[in-house]
Amino acid sequence: MKPDLLFSLLMIILYTGISCQNKNVEKKFTPVEIWNDTDGNPINAHSAGMLFHEGKYYWFGEYKKGKTRLVTELSWESYRVDAGGVSCYSSANLTEWKFEGIALAPDTTDSLNDLHTSKVLERPKVIYNEATKKFVMWLHVDSEDYTYARAGVAVSDKPAGPYSFIGSIRPNGQMSRDMTLFKDDDGKAYHIFSSEDNAVMHISMLTDDYLKPSGIENRIFIDKSREAPAMFKHLGKYYLITSGCTGWSPNPAMLATADSILGTWTELYNPCKGPKSDSTFLAQSTFVLPVPGKPGKFIFMADRWNKTDLEDSRYVWLPLKIENDSISIRWLASWSLENL
Repeated sequence: MKPDLLFSLLMIILYTGISCQNKNVEKKFTPVEIWNDTDGNPINAHSAGMLFHEGKYYWFGEYKKGKTRLVTELSWESYRVDAGGVSCYSSANLTEWKFEGIALAPDTTDSLNDLHTSKVLERPKVIYNEATKKFVMWLHVDSEDYTYARAGVAVSDKPAGPYSFIGSIRPNGQMSRDMTLFKDDDGKAYHIFSSEDNAVMHISMLTDDYLKPSGIENRIFIDKSREAPAMFKHLGKYYLITSGCTGWSPNPAMLATADSILGTWTELYNPCKGPKSDSTFLAQSTFVLPVPGKPGKFIFMADRWNKTDLEDSRYVWLPLKIENDSISIRWLASWSLENL
């Protein structure tokens, strides 16, 4: 073989190896580092909710843009940015995220509108209704002083939106703040939310169109003051991870389980293991994603809040392991889907 041809082949092999290495690096999850979208901009989607639809993941979150301010009129530490609506990103592999835009836009003119920039818009979650062919979003809607305590509902014909806001309610006449949605194997959907001044958590079955409470509900964690719910199911059992109510200060997560979603829930333990596990790795739960195509494999998702610069809050995604009925979440500075 001629030397120049041999050299060319060696360079191709070297370049291919470097490309493969770079590709592997891109597939790594690196909690609390800045994550950029495919345009090179930091991903802005806090308190994540995940939807998997037709082979693609959709990440919904609070769009926090601009200067963080302290609401000094309140007796508690209330840091805020103008409500920016709900952002949406899409991905085929969970690591490369395309910005799809603002799925639910804020209102910039009417201060009485639920979606006005002066309001609080938090913890958006989206599920798909096969019967109506609608994508349904629920989120926490509140006033700046947190006395409104309502749940907002919006719908779209497309997963990434735009979503049309239907309105807000107090589900079954109850306060609603931190929340999540859970869609069961039988197609029934549930709205899980902190209520009664955050002292009690409610699990509310939704109507068949997912747009309203059905009136069937379960009061759990009575007088336990839990928030930031993230629910998942494994081998017929239901699991719920929550945090305590300590404002912007992180605290230990708590795992609970039940044989029936509307039955008795038993508090178990903090599933986080290792350094800073007593503060959920300085973060707060938001979602647990069952990984499609990997039965029994889950990703725990949380936010590490930066209260004085909320836009710069970071994402903590970690493998959630289930071994011999024991659930654990361990800190990894870098990991890939092969670690699940």
